[in-house]
Amino acid sequence: MSPLFLAVTEATEEAIYNSLLKAEEVTGRAGHKGIPISVEKVKEICRKYNVLDLQGHLPAIKAGK
Repeated sequence: MSPLFLAVTEATEEAIYNSLLKAEEVTGRAGHKGIPISVEKVKEICRKYNVLDLQGHLPAIKAGK
């Protein structure tokens, strides 16, 4: 994987995490709500499915996968 493509992939991943986990609750038209996902709830789910690394973080994307 080229370094540029890898950098774009990592930046996109980070943007998705930020948009899901650091968002503020919003209410749209017709009363529809968008709420952020609790970081603790995500960690709990990741622990359940054993997808955290040894430091308790989500593993980074590896080149070539």
